[in-house]
This record gives sequence, C-alpha cells and structure tokens, in this order.
Amino acid sequence: MALVACTTTVSGTPVGQGSVVAPDRGGAADTSFVKNTDGGEIDRLAATVVDDVRAYWTDAFPSTFDTRFDDLAGGYYSVDTSDADSPKPPCADSPVDVEGNAFYCPTSDAIAWDRAALLPVLRERFGEAAVVLVLAHEIGHAVQARTGVGMEQRRADPQAFPTILIEAMADCYAGSFVRWVADGKAPHLSIEKERLDSALESLISFRDPIGTDQTDGGAHGDAFDRVSAFQDGYDRGAELCAGMTVGNREFTLTGFTNADDAARGGNVEFDQIVGSITPGLDTYFGGLVTRSGKEWAKPEVKAVAGNPTCDGGEQGPVAYCATAGTIELDDRDDLPGIHGDIGDYATGTLLAGRYALAARAAVGKPLDGADAQRSVVCLTGSFTRSLFDSAGQYLSPGDLDEAVQVLLDYDYAARDAKGAAIPAGFDRVAAFRAGFTGGDGKCGLV
Repeated sequence: MALVACTTTVSGTPVGQGSVVAPDRGGAADTSFVKNTDGGEIDRLAATVVDDVRAYWTDAFPSTFDTRFDDLAGGYYSVDTSDADSPKPPCADSPVDVEGNAFYCPTSDAIAWDRAALLPVLRERFGEAAVVLVLAHEIGHAVQARTGVGMEQRRADPQAFPTILIEAMADCYAGSFVRWVADGKAPHLSIEKERLDSALESLISFRDPIGTDQTDGGAHGDAFDRVSAFQDGYDRGAELCAGMTVGNREFTLTGFTNADDAARGGNVEFDQIVGSITPGLDTYFGGLVTRSGKEWAKPEVKAVAGNPTCDGGEQGPVAYCATAGTIELDDRDDLPGIHGDIGDYATGTLLAGRYALAARAAVGKPLDGADAQRSVVCLTGSFTRSLFDSAGQYLSPGDLDEAVQVLLDYDYAARDAKGAAIPAGFDRVAAFRAGFTGGDGKCGLV
C-alpha cells in the first residue's frame, strides 16, 4: 500500500472524559466534505478535527514555509471496515484493508480513517483528544508532502530521511496543532493540558515493537520518541518540526540492545529489581552529592507492608524517609502491581525518584514544593540517561517506554516529601525528558 499508515491493536483502560468539541464555538463541523461518511457521531468528531486542523495550517503554513496551504486534492475518506462491500478509499484494495488504521495516501493526496474499528476504540480507551492526535498526525504527513519531505525522499535517501524521522515530524506537527487548540485559537475544539495524558497513552499504544529498525517502512518510534516529538511541537511550534533532521534528532528506539534482557522480555522479576538497580542508584546519586562537596549516606532500603507513611507524607508505594534516612517500599500490593502491569523499569523509575529526594536532602535542598517535585523527576531522567549511555549494559529494551507509562499513569515519581506532586503527566514526562536529554545540570540539585 502506497501510504503512510498507523496500524495497531489499541489497548488501554476506558476513560470518562467529555467532548473536545466546544459547544460555545458552534459545535461539531458539517460532515458533508467527508467522502463515504455515514454522518454519524464518529464522523462528526473526525470532521470537526479535520476542519480545525485545516484552519490551523491555513494560518501556520505561510508563517512556517512562506507559502500558502493548499487543502488535500484527494479529500478525506471515512471507511466502514465492518462492511466488505462499502466503498474503498485510495491506496487500498478493499475497505477491510483499512481496519484499525488511519493514513495519508500520497499518490492521491487523501486521508482516510476507519470509523468502525479505530476511531471509536480510541475515543473509548483514551478520550476524544486521542482522535485529535491521530488525525492531526496524518495531516502532518500531508504537510510533509507539500514541503518536499515524504516517500520519494525516503526512498531516494533512507539514511537522510529514515521512516522514524518522517513519523517524528508528523507527531511534532500534531503537537504544534494541539498547542494552538489549547491556547483557545481553534474554531471548534477545546483541549486542556490535563486531558492530554490519556491522549499521549494512545501514542504509546502506537509505539513500535522492540527491535524495530529506524529505517523500517512502518517505524514510528518507541513511546519516548513519540511523546518527545509531540511535546517538542507543543512547546516550540511547527518551525522546529520542519527543521528536524537525523543530525539534530536523537532516537532511542535502537540506541541500545541487551540480549539477555531481550530474551526474557526485557524484564526482571519484582523480587529481583531492588537488588539489581539499587547499586547503580547509590553510585549515581552518591556521585552527584560528592561532586557538590557534600557527604552521601547510602539510604537503607526497607520493605514494609502497605504504602509507607514515614514523616507524615504520603509519597506512594515508595518513600524517602528523611528522619530515618531510609527508603521504604511496599513489596506486597501497589508496587508489585505496577511492576506487573507496566514492567520492571516502572519500579526502577519510582525508586530513582526517591533516591533523587535523598540526594536533595544530602545537599541541603528543600524536600517539598514545586522545585523539589520537578527536580526529582528530572534527576530520574538523568539517572536513566546514565544507564542508556552505558551501551545497554543496564537499560533493557522497552525501559524508556515503561518510564513514560508510569509517569503518565501515576504521580508517585514526582511526589515531594509531603506527598504533593506535579499534577499533569504531560509535565512529569517533560521534566523527565529535561534530565534525560540535558543531564543533571538541568535538575536544580546544585
């Protein structure tokens, strides 16, 4: 199929979010421009998203690329993949070929989506903002086609235009659009940052399987790559997205391998994780404290029944107890559950956040407040980068995805000593990325 597509089995937990369509802005858009539409609820949502994305690029394209934005010549197609006799879209031999998919077809300059088995599942599992992300991403591919970045360049020079770069740019363009919506500029849509956490979960569902090569024809990036590209577009706009190259963009998808861990699915058992990761945590954070001219006292790690409540603050299933100089963890319920649901580096991420709090105590920094909350997540990112830079000796395939997932799903890694935390998963991931990409110097420890 000559298309740029996103195909997956969508997993996740249903969310109870309301509509992203703002009734005070005229409600949903007319579906008449959508080909093969049934005029139903899903297509009304899709048409509204497309209408606002077109409005965004009509405004942003001239300022970014110094030329006007031309709408898609081939149009927009809704596909009923539950009916093999329904009309097929461009780039597909039958409607069934589109099941679970949304794509841009460059040969016809058209976009199609599965209204039966993709968009309704995305809406149920992740909220309507996830539908926004997917369709904005596909229109991002149409933007690339208008700016000389696309399949022809990818075929001609796969080293300069690997698939993963093309997909990162589209994620970035989607982020720039969502920021425009969040800033209240969209004709129909309204999205608060707090609603993006579940939408970003949809990007994790569309992440590549471990071991996918960056030049693979279907490569989109791992969860860290995808969320990073989206956040960069959200924070810095379409101009940054347009300037992405293999020279200025780092991808973590195939940046390391650990054959032993890969053979066992990239995870160690819960009863092994503490012993395997705490020596590295002690070495890393002890080194930071020592370099600051202070003395590091290795915290004793203690298992307790239930979530720790030391020093009066509810830090979650892992806590740094400043008075005793210990780290306590629940080894029976919540923490093993998170480990089982997400993976071993979810546990590693939560432990790193508490070691980061211990490091702040050692250098005399406050243990509560917004600065402390951001600092501990940032330091968790810088510690993770130290594992990444060790040529895969310690970081297993998929660990970065597990870090992103636990940061989106839980605020534990960002909690301060009093139990307060960065409220939005979007911002927790951003703080983690600051440490991962910029190092501990970005984290306010010294």
